[in-house]
Amino acid sequence: MTADDFGGSPGINEAVERTHREGVLTTASLMVNADATEDAVQRARSLPTLAVGLHLVLCHGRATAPRDRVRDLVDPNGNLTDRMVASSLGYALSAGQRRQLAYEIETQFQRFSATGLPLDHVNVHKHFHCHPILLDLILQIGPDHGMRSLRLPREPWHLGFRAGRGVGWVEPILLSPIVWTMIRRLERSGIHHNDYLFGLSATGHMTAEVLLDAIPRLPAGLGEIYFHPATGAGMPVHRRSTAVREQNALLDRRVAKAFAQHGIRTTTFHANL
Repeated sequence: MTADDFGGSPGINEAVERTHREGVLTTASLMVNADATEDAVQRARSLPTLAVGLHLVLCHGRATAPRDRVRDLVDPNGNLTDRMVASSLGYALSAGQRRQLAYEIETQFQRFSATGLPLDHVNVHKHFHCHPILLDLILQIGPDHGMRSLRLPREPWHLGFRAGRGVGWVEPILLSPIVWTMIRRLERSGIHHNDYLFGLSATGHMTAEVLLDAIPRLPAGLGEIYFHPATGAGMPVHRRSTAVREQNALLDRRVAKAFAQHGIRTTTFHANL
């Protein structure tokens, strides 16, 4: 049970702390160069049972490395690309961009290590590690910084179909060939991963009702269910209500009861190595 974007804002951090203390949240994925990273780290240090991983940001965010070291990856303000397809082509065609990308990934791992928090897992903003070049770089760099588990974005189509109200299954189906390639690469590298994921098709809409509908249908094995909870404070209006609903889903007593009724144990990546 993971909260992504930990460190993104005080409202996100507050939701992570509350849903771990009072609800079913077990892990959080930390952005190491976000607006409220330091606040997130301080909260995590006070929550010894919260497992924290690294949420690598390689698009739609600020670079962590100095701008002159990643000049081909950022705009004049130091922001990473929001054009994922175009940048993917650039990585494939330019050895210089690949070196800069490797430096940015290394810098984010170093920044996480500097927090002193144990590294539970690694995942990537917008699932950009589906790109084979990014995945290869993470597999080369991550183990030297304690990476032992990486998120596999494999969502069972039947969960996606129901959660996406008949449309959300498309993305998991399109990702299927990529996911199978990722599994082979992870296994060759000795990196642990979840068996399945839930939250892809319903990203931003992981309400208690969606979760309660999915729990009886979860496959056997190690699953990761991920959320983007927040209190709503300081968030744009169009995101506020969905973030609060996701926070409330993690706090809903019916969810914990449903897990118990179906013999499902909440856990962390590290606990399953």
